[in-house]
Amino acid sequence: MAKKVAVIMTDMVEDVEYTSPVEALEAEGHEVEVISTEAGEIEGKQGGKFKADKSIADVNADDYDAILIPGGFSPDLLRSDEEGRFGKFAAHFLQNDKPTFAICHGPQVLIDTDLVNDRNMTSFRSVRKDLENAGAKVQDASVVVCSNLVTSRTPDDLPDFNAEIKNQLA
Repeated sequence: MAKKVAVIMTDMVEDVEYTSPVEALEAEGHEVEVISTEAGEIEGKQGGKFKADKSIADVNADDYDAILIPGGFSPDLLRSDEEGRFGKFAAHFLQNDKPTFAICHGPQVLIDTDLVNDRNMTSFRSVRKDLENAGAKVQDASVVVCSNLVTSRTPDDLPDFNAEIKNQLA
């Protein structure tokens, strides 16, 4: 059965950490909506041009079955939202055992949920200490699965990350 997946991202997203999982999701028949600070154009870190379908102000997490958080500098920019809307949005998925996918710097957003304590996770090297400080049990592996939470380190891990996304949504 097709799922509706929210992708939260903004400018400076790592292009392939968005495009590769989305291609895998769409190949399985899932619907993807990109949510950002505002609807409109998003510029990738490598020059890609992407479209935000909706603004975070105009969405309800209940309307989605899963969430994807690509890396790059996008997660850090999302965290600077003064109202903390992206952390609150992401928290819904962890609290309700909905599939939550984050790669590279993506887990930064999950730190703001205050829900990573005692969860097995991985991320890009520079984010790992932040995850540890938030109480996560950090591992160095291509993909780490902890119940509904799936995390990976870098674009090199995309084959394993995408395979686990498909597995979680099957």
